[in-house]
Amino acid sequence: MRLHIVLLCIGLLFYSNSSAAINLNTFKIVLVENDSLQIDTSSIEKRHFDNLKETYTGEDFIYERNVESSGWWTRFKQWLNDWFRDIFKLKSQGQSSNITDIAIKVAGVIIFILVIYFIFKAVMNDEGSWVFGKSSDKNIIPVKDIEANIQATDFKSLIATAENENNYRLAIRYYYLWLLKGLTNSEIIEYDVEKTNSDYQNEIVIDDIKNKFSYTSYLYNYIWYGEFDVDESQFNKAKNAFITFLKEIKA
Repeated sequence: MRLHIVLLCIGLLFYSNSSAAINLNTFKIVLVENDSLQIDTSSIEKRHFDNLKETYTGEDFIYERNVESSGWWTRFKQWLNDWFRDIFKLKSQGQSSNITDIAIKVAGVIIFILVIYFIFKAVMNDEGSWVFGKSSDKNIIPVKDIEANIQATDFKSLIATAENENNYRLAIRYYYLWLLKGLTNSEIIEYDVEKTNSDYQNEIVIDDIKNKFSYTSYLYNYIWYGEFDVDESQFNKAKNAFITFLKEIKA
């Protein structure tokens, strides 16, 4: 009986060891199958990169810059940063940078406003075409230096010569200078070779004379600066306007 029990125990022990061994081997096989790696055994081509410093020397390949190697705008902003920091005794680079950005924006706005102001002023002074193209209100163009000596000039003789030659544009030019001479002698304007039609018109305080001068100035600009031929009929209409005005100011 005891022998049977001993044999039974030995048999159970042997069976349990065998089962454990089988389970362990199976577990090892599963681990090996799940954790297996593929090994690349293909040949590797070794590559060489020569003269990299000489190849990549352009502006696009500079990743670290100092002030000297930066553009003029960056150098200007850095100079402005340093200037503000010295002026306001700032210890922080960020504070001076913020002040610089604000100053640049304000300066840009001021410049923009000034440009708009001067364009607007030119247009209001009838000088807009000087900005955008050919001016219809140019300074008096010298004709044989007559404009510098209008007081000593015999305009009747010059006009008669121009009419005989059918040079109507030049005749209107002489009428206009004669008119300026008469207005100056009547102390209505102060003649200056550098002045424009608008300058003279602004000097006239009598409304009737101002309106007539505005009209004759329009005729002068239209004919003299128009750069087209004027026929006799057109010339006579302009001529009558100038003669009437000259008589009124007793020129």
